[in-house]
Amino acid sequence: MRFSDAEGQTGAPLIDPFGRTITYLRLSVTDRCDFRCVYCMAENMHFLPKAEILTLEELDRLSTVFIDHGVKRLRLTGGEPLVRKGIMTLVSSLSRHLETGALEELTLTTNASQLSRFAKDLAAAGIRRINVSLDSLREDRFRAITRWGRFQQVMDGIDAALAERIKIKLNVVALKGVNDDEFDDMIRFCHERNMDITFIETMPMGEIDQDRTDQYLPLSKVKQDLSLRWTLSPSPHKTGGPASYVTVGETGGRIGFITPLSHNFCESCNRVRITCTGTLFMCLGQEDAADLRAPLRASESNDGVINAIHHAIERKPKGHDFVIDRLNNRPSIGRHMSVTGG
Repeated sequence: MRFSDAEGQTGAPLIDPFGRTITYLRLSVTDRCDFRCVYCMAENMHFLPKAEILTLEELDRLSTVFIDHGVKRLRLTGGEPLVRKGIMTLVSSLSRHLETGALEELTLTTNASQLSRFAKDLAAAGIRRINVSLDSLREDRFRAITRWGRFQQVMDGIDAALAERIKIKLNVVALKGVNDDEFDDMIRFCHERNMDITFIETMPMGEIDQDRTDQYLPLSKVKQDLSLRWTLSPSPHKTGGPASYVTVGETGGRIGFITPLSHNFCESCNRVRITCTGTLFMCLGQEDAADLRAPLRASESNDGVINAIHHAIERKPKGHDFVIDRLNNRPSIGRHMSVTGG
């Protein structure tokens, strides 16, 4: 890959108007996915033209600019990042920042469908921890949620990653009347494999084929229900993301809770997101954004990109406006999660 001559020069840290330093970048490498999860996508999705998607070289260059300005954690997302053609070229190239110490963690969120193919290479590139999105351990239910997913392929992927000593955290979207009878089983499944588990409230993003109002399950209720069967103690554990954790006395494992609706986590937000088209979103739950693709493609110098980033961070809001209720039965945000990156 070809990199800018300015690479490696340390720039001013990215500090938003509320004094929060941006140290965590979530970078979507594709809007495509080999699943069609019912809460995330419509079944017949229209994906972006190739010309609008950043090349691997552009993704690397943009990531490097952020790393040079203080980002310490970089998460690759999608869509499904492992369906991006040539993805390991990007991962292997970005791993140089781990070797220099400029980056503390390079990781990704995946549905695990391609993990059997890539686990060994990911481990070799310095990936030590990943998030796997999985909402059911029941094969028929898994198929109903993902529409296109193959359950055994996911199980094989998880096993392959664990065999490479990659730590896994399972991300579970809590869906009322869909998977809320499985939470105990999923906790056991994870903790028996030394995996953490995190429950996530469904987010009102993008038009889908179902009514999210009926699916929404506040995690305050989930936590209360779990505490009737498990001994839950607050944990100081943090991964750089928005989850708050408890430790389960019976297993010694951890459960995380991500609550964008019932109790938002905006006050400590250290994150920004870049779409696969080079659009910088300062907040997942707001529409304000900055185009980084135009200055990136306009010049081999990074000056225009850096200026655009700093101006964008100056507009980072204090928090988001997610709402799910009967009176607001439309997405709070029009774009799909697969566009922004989870």
